[in-house]
Amino acid sequence: MKSVEQYLKETLLLDYSCPNIQELIIERQWKDMDAYSRMKQIYDFIRDEILFGYNVDDYIPASKVLTDGYGQCNTKGILFMALLRGVGIPCRIHGFTIDKKLQKGAMTGIVYKNAPINILHSWVEVYLDNVWYELEGFILDKSYLMQLQKINQTCQGSFCGYGVAVKDLHNPIIDFDRNNTYIQSEGINHDLGIYDSPDDLLQEHHQGLSAMKKFLYRNLGRHLMNNNIQKIRNGKR
Repeated sequence: MKSVEQYLKETLLLDYSCPNIQELIIERQWKDMDAYSRMKQIYDFIRDEILFGYNVDDYIPASKVLTDGYGQCNTKGILFMALLRGVGIPCRIHGFTIDKKLQKGAMTGIVYKNAPINILHSWVEVYLDNVWYELEGFILDKSYLMQLQKINQTCQGSFCGYGVAVKDLHNPIIDFDRNNTYIQSEGINHDLGIYDSPDDLLQEHHQGLSAMKKFLYRNLGRHLMNNNIQKIRNGKR
């Protein structure tokens, strides 16, 4: 294993010195807790208080994700890592691609049709008590997931769609208690490897969108997706 310091570095994306991140850390008193409590509370904060949604881009700093108040796998992961490193907990990022079928329902119509077949995905790996934990279950907030479970209450077993790819929709492993957590892992179709930081991952890999499709996503597509997700979360679907 590399030195622990390598997994605590501040980067352009993991900008944990920014005032809004430091204010949150102080407000929640995370530095006053033992390492496990610190990690668990940050995990729960990212999962449920940063709502599932689509930002303007994957390549945005943690401070911007916090300001947005929402994110998806890559952007929520960036904020998660910044908060962890900001309180002295080592972490790294594992990159993948997922089949776009996982997004069907969250993405609809022309947005889904024009999405790349393979979508860049990541989870965060956290080092606690000499163990690396794979954490992906923070991507969907519980309020959104519970509405999906209600809509699909007759579903038994595996489920793929609406940002979920799990073996058991009604019993996903999303709570951290010194265990790995997953919510999209069943949709993974390619392993891109482990990186020290999201900056390194996104320097090598990015979403397969043309300039025109990127413009349409930023200015139209993501807003349609976020509106759709909010309707589901509010039980209006």
